[in-house]
Amino acid sequence: MATTTDDPDNPDPVPGMIDTPFGSALSERYLVYALSTITARSLPDLRDGLKPVHRRLLWAMRAMRLDPSQGYKKSARVVGDVIGKFHPHGDVAVYDAMVRLAQDFSLRYPLVDGQGNFGNIDGDNAAAYRYTEARLTRVAVDLMQGLDEGTVDFKPTYNGEDEEPEIMPGLFPNLLANGASGIAVGMATNIPPHNAAEVIGAALVLIDNPRAELPDLLEHVKGPDFPTGGLVVDSAEAIAHAYATGRGGFRVRARFSTGKLTDGGWEDSGIEKLPGGTWQLVISEIPYGVAKGKLIEQIAQLIADKKLPILEDVRDESAEDLRIVIEPKSRNVDPDILKESLYRLTDLESRFALNLNVLDATRTPKVMGLHQLLTEWLTHQIVVLVRRAQHRIAKIDDRLELVAGYIIAFLNLDRIIEIIRTEDEPKPVMIAEFILTDRQAEAILNMRLRSLRKLEEMELKREQADLTAEREELVKLVESPQRQRTRLRKDLEKLRAVYGLDTLLGARRTTISEAAPARDIPLDAMIEKEPVTVILSKRGWIRAQRGHVAADGWAEFKFKDGDELLFAAHAQTTDKLLIAASDGRFFTIGADKLPGGRGFGEPLRLMVDIDSDARVVAMLPATADGRLLLASSSGHGFIAQMSEVVAETRKGRNVVNLKTGALLTVVRPIAARDDSVAVVGENRKLVVFPMAEVPVMARGQGVMLQRYRDGGLSDAVSFAFAEGLSWAMGGDTGRTRTETDLVPWRVARGAAGRMPPTGFPRNNRFD
Repeated sequence: MATTTDDPDNPDPVPGMIDTPFGSALSERYLVYALSTITARSLPDLRDGLKPVHRRLLWAMRAMRLDPSQGYKKSARVVGDVIGKFHPHGDVAVYDAMVRLAQDFSLRYPLVDGQGNFGNIDGDNAAAYRYTEARLTRVAVDLMQGLDEGTVDFKPTYNGEDEEPEIMPGLFPNLLANGASGIAVGMATNIPPHNAAEVIGAALVLIDNPRAELPDLLEHVKGPDFPTGGLVVDSAEAIAHAYATGRGGFRVRARFSTGKLTDGGWEDSGIEKLPGGTWQLVISEIPYGVAKGKLIEQIAQLIADKKLPILEDVRDESAEDLRIVIEPKSRNVDPDILKESLYRLTDLESRFALNLNVLDATRTPKVMGLHQLLTEWLTHQIVVLVRRAQHRIAKIDDRLELVAGYIIAFLNLDRIIEIIRTEDEPKPVMIAEFILTDRQAEAILNMRLRSLRKLEEMELKREQADLTAEREELVKLVESPQRQRTRLRKDLEKLRAVYGLDTLLGARRTTISEAAPARDIPLDAMIEKEPVTVILSKRGWIRAQRGHVAADGWAEFKFKDGDELLFAAHAQTTDKLLIAASDGRFFTIGADKLPGGRGFGEPLRLMVDIDSDARVVAMLPATADGRLLLASSSGHGFIAQMSEVVAETRKGRNVVNLKTGALLTVVRPIAARDDSVAVVGENRKLVVFPMAEVPVMARGQGVMLQRYRDGGLSDAVSFAFAEGLSWAMGGDTGRTRTETDLVPWRVARGAAGRMPPTGFPRNNRFD
């Protein structure tokens, strides 16, 4: 009994209000919300693979008689019925769900047959529901088969005015065939589409042997079968692990192909030959869930950002079939490298994460492996089979009751007519005289007299015998698990024939083909390889002219007024150019980054941060196994590997440590056959010693190559001792002289040396 109080701080409680701690109330309500999100919105039921909104859409369309044999009706009518009778949510969400059921690039087996703009693979949205029309597909009909046969329970709608099925009873394996995705509270699901015939094949294995192992099932279920085709390139072990645990993922790649061959298979190179020896790549299928329009934009952005230099252009030439054309920079580009680069840099290779999180028969979310999933689905189908048989038995019993009454009426036809004509209340008289049930008497009374003459004893008894025999078979079916499995097998085999791999709808679209992960492609491989002549002027302007210009043609290079050639070198566009400065720092520039040779080029200092007081002493292309002889004006030097002096940033790399006042003066490549070093000083003293006496270093000052009293080192060079030491003759003759007798100058490293042979250049240089 409620009490009242006059205390203002403790007013009377509101009728119906329950006093409870805030934390407890909040947690309870959040739990209710979370459970409703999980069970009534986000996760599919393993029995039919549908979420409530999809189930209500199909049920509403069935109620509207939108069968495949009937005409289309406006999508707005369907959406209106769904949100008005079954699903009190926004029309946009319901229509979006309906659109997805109609998209043949979203569902492997569409459940809605749409007419009008239902979106496309480019990523465009569907038209408004007032402009589109829809009806059910054959697949949807198969999924709902048996709704009128007592196979499933019905529940009241949200307002109690109507009923809706709790589950769809059809034999079509929709969960795996069409897949599902959704995010709930604290959990999610992501199931790829599969081939229905393969799923049914695996189910038949479990019917024959419920203890079959996963490898037996995977002989049928090869992997996902996406509506957009493509290739699944994971290993068999990775696929098996994903299906065993219910968690994993699949690498899906686009299909490079020029089309199908005469035997029905795909051409697998994707290389389309063009006149003049050129070629282009053709993409015929893209990964599932990737919008074609965004994919093309992604590739085009790579071209704009110059992140894929070997790619020239991308075009969409799709009509009825998908066709994306990839045009390389030149015909010399390696197609495999271009493919691998696109796989790595774009969504032409994507990953579909597998999460087999579904609601079981008790509406409990579970992550299941393929074996458990198919086992529970078969259990549900057995339940449906038994309930259908029980419903049919009840119908037969009802009919047998009436048939028995009709037979009695036929045998006593005259008396029945007399009773009807003479008695005010004929029903109780008939029941008492012929021992009829109320339903039998009512059925006889409801018949027209003229229909009585149509009753024939033989037909009635034949119907009675047929129904009795059918009932006996159904009773045996209900009581025998083995008969149930046999019957289910026959039904599944019939269904597999409809969706067989040899049918247009059932043919596998995705190829399962193991491939190595997309590898890192070196930048050199992404650059079109062609010969160039790199030109560096004394004022520091650099450019690259196509082709290898012979040395005797270098004089024809044009420069700005007052400028002239400093260095020229033959290289390939794939080469890295080493720039050595007099302060001992090395810089690296890609030959493909240099401006063309039509103008004067660009200042080198805009590309690398060379100190304003330093001058360039060498420019040469780097090789992987190349070596350099480095020497400073102080007479110190060492050997460096080219690969170790390549700089990664524009600030360069400090390689040679110099004494105060010294400069880096010699940077010469070492030939493979070279075994000796010759050094000449500003004092015209020459020394020759074995190259083995010079250490190999990545950075440092080096060792003393030649000792000086005054001046410093002028030049140094490596050579093959057996072939002699050569130097250029003076003048413009271009002749060289080779001195083979070098015994007088052959000393230990660090010696002062002696005067060079007669005819040695006055500039104390070997070139």
